Amino acid sequence: MTARLVDIPILGAMSAAARASAPADALTAHLAAQLGAWPPAGPLVITTSGARRRPAWDGVVRKFAGVRTPEGAVLSVPQELLDAVRRVTAGARSLDDARFPLESVLGGVLAEAVFRWTERPAELPPLGAWDDDGRYAAGVGIKRHDEHGWEIAVGTEEHARGRGLARRLVATAASAIVARGKVPLYFHAMDNEPSARVADAAGFPDRGWRLLFVLPRAAEG
Repeated sequence: MTARLVDIPILGAMSAAARASAPADALTAHLAAQLGAWPPAGPLVITTSGARRRPAWDGVVRKFAGVRTPEGAVLSVPQELLDAVRRVTAGARSLDDARFPLESVLGGVLAEAVFRWTERPAELPPLGAWDDDGRYAAGVGIKRHDEHGWEIAVGTEEHARGRGLARRLVATAASAIVARGKVPLYFHAMDNEPSARVADAAGFPDRGWRLLFVLPRAAEG
């Protein structure tokens, strides 16, 4: 049983040079728009953005967002908390130094997920989502966060796992995104090893970047 191949246009009219530079430029524009500043100008940058007030791609307003890299972190908080967060994190030499006072102001637990992006998706054969017998096998979705950064999500039905379908779908979607001058993004939980393997195989290296978000505290007995 095989998945049906489909003819999916990958490359648009962009030149090779434009395609090479577009993802990195789009990444910077995406993070600057979403967080309010990018790249980090130091080990810990506290800022705000209009994105803290606007519904995201799924209609949810996210009052906190952040990205950490080996070089530093940018944390975006609501305007009304900006001064308080800057005050309690003043002098912090890293995000870890600021974690507990930051959580006290934000009222939750700071959590992380793996933040991946790519300039060069893996060159894998494009793939459709249906088996030859008509059963749905796997699918990919695009979350258009803004005009610069598009996140890829993929899912594979249990009967179709272990056949490399997810990595081919992700690579296909990533190539199409790059061809449109956007940066493909791929996020997964820290302990999601299957998703990490898909990302590696599809050309999304783990650069040590982390997506930061706040989880509500567990209710105390």
